[in-house]
Amino acid sequence: MVNFGYPVILNLVQYSPEWENKEANKRKIYRLIGNNLIPESVFIFPELTLTGFSMKSDVYSEEMKGETFNFFSQIASENEVHILAGLIEKESGSYYNSLIHIDSSGEIKTKYRKIHPFSYSTENKHFQRGARPIMADINGWKTGLSICYDLRFPELYRQYGKERAELIIVIANWPDARIEHWRVLLRARAIENQCYVAGVNRVGNDPKLHYNGFSGIYDPMGNEIVSVPDNEQVITADISMGMVSETRNKYPFLNDIFLL
Repeated sequence: MVNFGYPVILNLVQYSPEWENKEANKRKIYRLIGNNLIPESVFIFPELTLTGFSMKSDVYSEEMKGETFNFFSQIASENEVHILAGLIEKESGSYYNSLIHIDSSGEIKTKYRKIHPFSYSTENKHFQRGARPIMADINGWKTGLSICYDLRFPELYRQYGKERAELIIVIANWPDARIEHWRVLLRARAIENQCYVAGVNRVGNDPKLHYNGFSGIYDPMGNEIVSVPDNEQVITADISMGMVSETRNKYPFLNDIFLL
C-alpha cells in the first residue's frame, strides 16, 4: 500500500483493559476495532495489551506464538491489517515485556523487548531487560519500537534517528500523575529525530493507578496531529512519508550527530 510519499493509516487503540483478564480484553478489543479494519492500515495497542501492567510475569507469560499472538494474528490475517501489541513473553525461563509486529498475513515480523524496565515499580525484579533497539519494516516505513519507560532515555531514540527511522512507536501504561512528561517527551522525540512519533497509552484504572490516555501522534516538526484524553476509542490519522523527507531535507540536522 505504501510507497515513498504516500500515507499510511495509523489506528491508536486507547482502551481500558480489564485487570489480568485476557478473555474479557479480547472481547473488548473486538468491539472497539470492528468498524476500523481497513486493509493495510496499522493498529497499535497499549503496553501489555491483554493483561494491564501486571508484575505476575510467571502467571501471565506466554511463548511468543501463544495466546496473544494467536488472537491478533487471526485479526491481522482475516482483515489484512498490521498489528503492534504488547505481551509478557516467556523464553528459556526468562520473562520479557515485549512488543510484537504482526503483518497483514498474520505472521510475526519483528519483536522488541523493553530495554528499560521500570525499577520505580519493581518491574526490573519481574522482567529481564531487552538487549538492543529494534527497527520494524511496516509497509515500507522504517519504524523504531519502544515501550513506556524507554521514553525517558533519549539515547535509544537517537539511535533510531541515526538509522533514519521515519516513524517511532511507543506503547505504554503511563499514569495520569506524570502525563505531562509523556506528552512533552513524545514531542521531544519527534523534534530531535525529525520523524513521526505515535504514542499509545491506556485509560481507566488498575489496582493502584489511574490512566487518562493522551495517546497521540506528533509530526517531524513536533506538531501535535492528534492527542485524545480519557476516552476509550480508536484514534485514526494518516501520516505521509513525504513530510519526513521534506523536513530532513530542509533542516539536515541529523547529519550533524557526532557522538553516536
